[in-house]
Amino acid sequence: MNRLLALKMLVIGLVTGAILIALMMVNGIITDRQAYRDNAVKSIEASYAGPQTVIGPVLVRPYRQTTVTLEDGDKGSKKKVERVAELTATSFPHVLNVRGKLMPTERRHGLYTVTVYEFAGHLKGSIEIVQPQTTGKVEWGEPYLAMSVDDVRGIVGTPTVVVNGAPETMLQGADSAMGWQPNLRVPLRGMKEMNGHVEFAIDMDLAGTEQLSVAPVGDSNHVELSSAWRSPLFAGQFLPRTRDVGGDGFTAAWDVSSLAAGTQVQMQSRPVKQIDLMNVSLLTPIDPYKLSDRATKYGILFIVLTFGGFFLFEIMKQLPIHPVQYLLVGFGLAIFFLLLISFSEHMAFVAAYLISSAACIGLLTFYLSYVLRSVTRGLGFGGMLTSLYAAVYGLLISEDNALILGSLLLFAVLAVVMVVTRKVDWYKSDVESMKGVKATPSPPLVQGLGL
Repeated sequence: MNRLLALKMLVIGLVTGAILIALMMVNGIITDRQAYRDNAVKSIEASYAGPQTVIGPVLVRPYRQTTVTLEDGDKGSKKKVERVAELTATSFPHVLNVRGKLMPTERRHGLYTVTVYEFAGHLKGSIEIVQPQTTGKVEWGEPYLAMSVDDVRGIVGTPTVVVNGAPETMLQGADSAMGWQPNLRVPLRGMKEMNGHVEFAIDMDLAGTEQLSVAPVGDSNHVELSSAWRSPLFAGQFLPRTRDVGGDGFTAAWDVSSLAAGTQVQMQSRPVKQIDLMNVSLLTPIDPYKLSDRATKYGILFIVLTFGGFFLFEIMKQLPIHPVQYLLVGFGLAIFFLLLISFSEHMAFVAAYLISSAACIGLLTFYLSYVLRSVTRGLGFGGMLTSLYAAVYGLLISEDNALILGSLLLFAVLAVVMVVTRKVDWYKSDVESMKGVKATPSPPLVQGLGL
């Protein structure tokens, strides 16, 4: 390989490095904008309510146990020692049914839109009362149903509670000796001596941001959720047994038993590190920041293909292209990603992509018609860029097939390059031919059109 060719490749490599630095800077801007969006979400959560997790209800029965034991005294005599312990007996629901509908709305914070919801929930079930093993004298305190939500500010209105057919009142705060700390309680006055089982029904409207989680605290748990939101994400430790997601929204149902969930054990451990949950998130159908971030990762493909095409023109057509022209075209490709993230904050991502790509393709086609000294060549490169932008958009919106589509695209590009350069003698010295080409100024565009 001759020195001129090697030097040219070195210069192209340096220019490519400069463009990649520009792409990294654009990626940094995307990261900053994501951070601003996350701050907007936190601001909405601070003034509205955060993601909600519903745990409970469970039956908590505090009691005082007094025991008397005989212990050795100072002089070998026996004496009675009385010990008092404050304990609680916990009974989990035998059956827990949770049904409700999430009604999504949007809140704006500057440029950013945050999804919030109101959950109209109905919790119904029965609790089989478990008698603890006791010794000595036992004095029962006032029992209560304990439950928790992550952010009590999200409770809309006053929840309706019915226990064994009688209305009860839900209050804030609950004392529990368990590792789990509830923040809501339903006092069961006049029910200190309890046997058999407790039937409960709770209607609660709960506001939150983006995500709702439910803990399967019962022996048998059935959860049904529905919403008009069309792009839910089901996560947590359990996926829905059935789901239906369509243009009208989604419905999902979970059936989880205590044999499959460790929730009851986790709630009684100290400290509570994790509780098994079922959750659904109301995600934005198309996140412009994630898509823009993924698009910048294909930026190297744009640069390599365009610069590779220029290099082939220089080798095969003996058409010298100045490094400054490489640099300008590279910056033209890089600025597409900056336009994309800027427009996507004000309009749909598909419209932002279309406008940004059309602007860059139009500018580069016009400029390349002069650089390559032919309108036909400029239009050819414009067509190549159009195909490339279309292919990358297909990769962005088809996340499940991105890998195979990207692999096929790279294979096709490699095949085209190998076919086009199959007869090039890379060892042949082109010094004389390259020197023989005069760097004459580009003719006017009308000459390229043949007018």
